[in-house]
Amino acid sequence: MNNNLDVVSKRRIIFFLIFMIAFFIIIIIKIGVMQLTNTKASIKDLNKMTTKIVYENPKPRGKIYDRNLNVIVDNVGIYVLYYKKDSNTTLKDEIKLSYLLANNINIDYSNLTENNLKKFWIINNQKKADEKITKKEKKLYERRKLSAKKIDNLKLERITKEELSSLEDEDKKAAYIYYLMNNGYYYDYKLIKEELSIEEYSFINDKINDLKGFKVESTWKRVYPYDDTLRQILGNVSSSKKGIPSELLDKYKEDDYSLNDRVGISYLEYQYEKYLRGTKDKYEIKNGKKKLIKKGNKGKDLILSIDINIQKELENILTEELINAKNEPNTDYYDHSSVVITNPKTGEVLALSSKQIINTTNGYKVSDYTTSILTLSDIPGSIVKGASMLVGYKTGNLKIGDVFYDKCIKFKNTPAKCSWSTSLGSLNDISALTYSSNSYQFQLALKVAGINYYYDMPIKIDDNAISVYKNTFEELGLGSKSGIDLPNETDGFKSKNVNAGLYLNYTIGQLDTYSVLQLSSYINTIINNGKRYKLNLVSEIKDQKEDKTYKKYEPKLLNTVDIEEKYFNRVKEGFISVLEGPLGYGYMGNISNPAGKTGTSESFYDKDKDGKVETETYNKSFIGYAPYDDPKMSIVAISPYASYKNSNYSYTTSVNKRIVSRICNIFFENYK
Repeated sequence: MNNNLDVVSKRRIIFFLIFMIAFFIIIIIKIGVMQLTNTKASIKDLNKMTTKIVYENPKPRGKIYDRNLNVIVDNVGIYVLYYKKDSNTTLKDEIKLSYLLANNINIDYSNLTENNLKKFWIINNQKKADEKITKKEKKLYERRKLSAKKIDNLKLERITKEELSSLEDEDKKAAYIYYLMNNGYYYDYKLIKEELSIEEYSFINDKINDLKGFKVESTWKRVYPYDDTLRQILGNVSSSKKGIPSELLDKYKEDDYSLNDRVGISYLEYQYEKYLRGTKDKYEIKNGKKKLIKKGNKGKDLILSIDINIQKELENILTEELINAKNEPNTDYYDHSSVVITNPKTGEVLALSSKQIINTTNGYKVSDYTTSILTLSDIPGSIVKGASMLVGYKTGNLKIGDVFYDKCIKFKNTPAKCSWSTSLGSLNDISALTYSSNSYQFQLALKVAGINYYYDMPIKIDDNAISVYKNTFEELGLGSKSGIDLPNETDGFKSKNVNAGLYLNYTIGQLDTYSVLQLSSYINTIINNGKRYKLNLVSEIKDQKEDKTYKKYEPKLLNTVDIEEKYFNRVKEGFISVLEGPLGYGYMGNISNPAGKTGTSESFYDKDKDGKVETETYNKSFIGYAPYDDPKMSIVAISPYASYKNSNYSYTTSVNKRIVSRICNIFFENYK
């Protein structure tokens, strides 16, 4: 019995020993695996700590071309000098470095302030500077009755003009370089000079080991082969010195930008930044060795719908005609004209410009005002009457060929509202456009509002009446943004809560204001029988690296106006008649088969610039296209404040007509 127990006990002991051995083997293996894993992770973490990724050598932005592949924005390579303080660099070292550079590079120190020059003088004349503090002041400082800042300010205040005048140009250059070296955050690279000359670059390259903290980077700058032509719309890029402007940090902070990167800050450069920007070379720095891991690429190119030669001609014509007009009587308040030329079938902008004229002591000065095409709006006048006709057709209150007798409209306790002439007689829908009858539109508007008119009647207009007009106007593009690929487009002024008189004014373009771009969108929509296309400046984006089209602009339909084609054709018949009649003949030069609508609107000018408009003026406007059977172009031109009401002159300048006729002749000489 005991022998059996001993055998069982021995077996249990052996099993327990085997189990314990296996258990410890498993534990040892797990610990080994953990140590190996942790060691690999530690090595990986260590590698991360000793490996640094840096981005250098920004590649040029994409170029910008016109529709005929003429380069209108290009890049040229430049060298830029930067400085970042090394941890071992002393004040004495920096002074020495500033003088070394002052003697070997040209630098404009005109922005050096007197205060910065004084600080530099103190650094170089510490003993003399200390002597400017009295014993009493030193004791007060020791007793903490005067702060270190106050002591420094006293030194600055007591530097004499004679002491500063002893500084030579070399000292001032060194002072400015020293200021640039220490201006801003210590951890940032500071821009010392853009566009180093070849000689300066060679000197710095030879002395780079002595110029501790300095580096030269190759970069680019924008150049404009056509000078100021289209310059405002092309936009700007930030400088190497400023990098990303503070107001745009939120836009760019999530797109892998550095604070000192150069970015598009306005108009096309801003709008197409993500395509135009070039990327930097990506380097890995490990154990002191630098390795290129990804090469940067140039930005993509933009091809515009603009014809730069037509654009140049337009800008020249505007400049010449503004000066001509200012030498005519009754143009005291006339100060600018704006023009947009498009392909109406696609919405492509072929040319656009606005010029402003001011009288200076040296004579008239004309400047670029093209951005006003986006940001300003004007009272358009009779050019909206095509839209008013379409409202009548759409609502069933006007039929093709309807005749109204042109007469003044008079409501109780209000002045009569008349056409520009009291002898227009009976007019149908075509002749109403030809002779630009206000009365025809007034009578139509009253029918749309459901009012049976009689002379001197009391009247109240339902708010819904003007909504009927506004809805169709907006579908046509009047009061709706054109969608052009540029920032800051206005949608103009939209009236609210109008009375009967203002309601009638709306129908003849004498209430709400529209931008030139909206007017362009409007005439194009009529040409296209109700299809409203987005206006666009960029027709194609090309990838330089792949040498192929990256993205191509296709006409974008914004909306379709629900009006029968026959009514659009009827309005277009009226526009043809306008340019065959007395008001529009010759407006588009000597080209064949034009169509369009002239406009004159009452406006008001703030003569005293006090925020109150008090001078009654007239705007001149025009919309047109040609040839009317297969339009190659549409044009909109507006000249605000072209003349004004006064007792001395009744003369009205024809500046708007001269601008349109000249550019149309040139356009069709190039587009036969």
